[in-house]
Amino acid sequence: MKRILLLIFIIPLSIHAQSHKALEFFSLNDVRLLPGIFKEQEQTDINYILALNPDKLLAPFRREAGLPEKSGSYGNWESSGLDGHICGHYLSALAMMYASTGDKRMSGRLDYMIGELKLCQDKNANGYLGGVPGSRKLWEEVLEGNFADYKRKWVPFYNIHKVFAGLRDAYWYAGNKTAGEMLVRFADWFCEMTAKLSRVQMQELLGNEHGGVNEVLADVYGITGNKKYLDAAYSFSHQAILQPLERDQDKLDNLHANTQIPKIIGFKRIADYSGDTAYNHAAEFFWQTVVHHRTIATGGNSVREHFNPSNDFSTMMSSVEGPESCNTYNMLKLTEDLYLSDPDVAYIDYYEKALYNHILTTQRPGKGGFVYFTPMRPGHYRVYSQPETSMWCCVGSGLENHAKYGKMIYTHSDNQLFVNLFIPSELKWKDKGLLFRQETAFPEQGITTLKIVGVNKNSFDLNIRYPSWVKEGALKVKINGASVAVNGKPSSYINLKRKWKKGDVITVETPMQTSTEALPDGSAYEAVLHGPILLAAVIDTLFQKSREADDSRMGHIAGGELYKMTDMPVFVSDATNDAAMIEEDKHAPMSFTAGKIIYPAKYKDLKLVPFYKIQDARYIVYWRKESSSGFAALQSKLAKEDSLEASLAANTIDVIAAGEQQPESDHAILHESSFAGVSFNRHWRSAREWFSYKLTDKNKTGKKIRVTYFGKEFNHKFSIWVNDRQLAKVDLREGQSDTFYTIDYELPTDINYAEDGSMRIKFLADKGSIAGPVYEIRLLRK
Repeated sequence: MKRILLLIFIIPLSIHAQSHKALEFFSLNDVRLLPGIFKEQEQTDINYILALNPDKLLAPFRREAGLPEKSGSYGNWESSGLDGHICGHYLSALAMMYASTGDKRMSGRLDYMIGELKLCQDKNANGYLGGVPGSRKLWEEVLEGNFADYKRKWVPFYNIHKVFAGLRDAYWYAGNKTAGEMLVRFADWFCEMTAKLSRVQMQELLGNEHGGVNEVLADVYGITGNKKYLDAAYSFSHQAILQPLERDQDKLDNLHANTQIPKIIGFKRIADYSGDTAYNHAAEFFWQTVVHHRTIATGGNSVREHFNPSNDFSTMMSSVEGPESCNTYNMLKLTEDLYLSDPDVAYIDYYEKALYNHILTTQRPGKGGFVYFTPMRPGHYRVYSQPETSMWCCVGSGLENHAKYGKMIYTHSDNQLFVNLFIPSELKWKDKGLLFRQETAFPEQGITTLKIVGVNKNSFDLNIRYPSWVKEGALKVKINGASVAVNGKPSSYINLKRKWKKGDVITVETPMQTSTEALPDGSAYEAVLHGPILLAAVIDTLFQKSREADDSRMGHIAGGELYKMTDMPVFVSDATNDAAMIEEDKHAPMSFTAGKIIYPAKYKDLKLVPFYKIQDARYIVYWRKESSSGFAALQSKLAKEDSLEASLAANTIDVIAAGEQQPESDHAILHESSFAGVSFNRHWRSAREWFSYKLTDKNKTGKKIRVTYFGKEFNHKFSIWVNDRQLAKVDLREGQSDTFYTIDYELPTDINYAEDGSMRIKFLADKGSIAGPVYEIRLLRK
């Protein structure tokens, strides 16, 4: 019987559904990085991968399968509800790193992980594989249409999507057949769910963050050719997000950003396999909207994990929770898919921008450690993960980011080779017997040398990207020292037709210009770029304690001192083009000064250097711009705001942004018949029954709880409780009209704190009434 089952799983893996693609990637096995910044970051990632303990990552899966414990789990997010999610990313990273480098340590670990996970899947006996606490009871209830526990748990589908994708990647990139068999069995488990639940029930489930389950199901269809997996992918597609995009409607304001992007990748993957033009259009419109209206100079997006209003980026400048690394990780995946079916160089222009200015900056070179939030607030800094303490989502995606640099450097069709990125590397194109080498010091120098090291079938076109950041007519090409006509313009390809021979050398000059880029809302901030490279300046250095994350629930947030906005440098200029006043240091490549426009005077000697070179420091990326006449008024306004902000920050012990996914998870939300929403671009939470959070006060110095409400509400009566003691009775009919306001509630002097110095605040609705909406909760010292 076992042999028969094995055949059932193996046979489909040899069938391939047609994908609608104009170009193809080369296998990661065919591209090798040469010495340079990307090669260094690849090695740093290898070290981090090897520092992780496979048995600790596997522990949640053994627990849920009922197998004996080999090791305890990691802490942090891996033991607080998202148990097992890093393991899935780890499979992907191992597979891609093995393909990218040939390092047998990667394949050895991958084989061990897959073997151990197979024991867990076999023990589960239904195809399921996950570390979600209480998995068996949870999914049995879901299959019966009972979603109560599912809604209380921390994003269960998001969690198991990671191992689902990891199995696919182990099969795709490393050729692990066991992983392929396990992938199909897991896909069958998802198909059972879509068969038992109605369309309405499925859409209810998809209201919770679920990663890109639809993407992987579509890929299983691509691997097997069995349409039931494509049907399941459609069932796992969230219509509330899809339908506005199909109608060219941007409804993204205030949505949790990284909940949405994987869904869109799934829409695109479904379209590629099925030819569904509506799904394809939704993905294209989403990309255009996010890249052109919601993306900043780093290539990243979001504030506190949410899409800020496209016409208001003020919180981007004030918050310490700037663009999230996972968002850009997923935007690059979407960009890859869109580009392959529509080889528009605009996709590569964005890809390059995000790769250099965000992804490359999110791993500390040499020392290792990944970044969750990249604050844009002037004078703030980044926090780096540590292998034993930090198990955030951006650690998982970070493990993958630096294992696949070779993916987009080159693409091809049957007889066309495309050079997309200027990264030192070597390519083997087996079908042409081509060994192709790219040597460059980009971006330190704007010259790239391409060499035909060896070739058998020499009749193919070479297409070299003409970047958008090179002026028309400025790009130069030589073949074997002789200049050739450039038949392209910015954001296109130069096409070179020739019978290539061993020893041919192509030299490409891409002169870079300095430019400034405003925020998408047009507000008075601008970033400085040289070519595609974002420049930034160091304001101050950091103590080690500040830059390395601990194992706390919110250790991914750089929660240190906020430097006053009035103390930060600004550009004071009446010119329309500030780039003309930014000067390059002739003795130090990629180093610039802006002393003519930087104020106050103490900052005039600041050096602007590539942002990816700045680590372990406080920095400035976006510069407030003011006219000469407006500078004094700006300083006065900012001084008042700084004073209020500093006073509130000093008085705050803990704060919860109610209704926002991550802050609520960080504060261990519990609720019954509760719901959340957005009004006036601020999130809130209400309940017909109750909701509660954990507030932490380690030094037990809290004196008041401050709650933010808005306006007057009819029949919104509730009580506030702290550790099961009633703190206050509230009737929002007594509130203020059409404005946000706060009420302070005195805490009892004899609070019974938990051992970790925490208390639980609960909002309990009166019978037949509603608790909230509550916008923010602050625990204050005085």
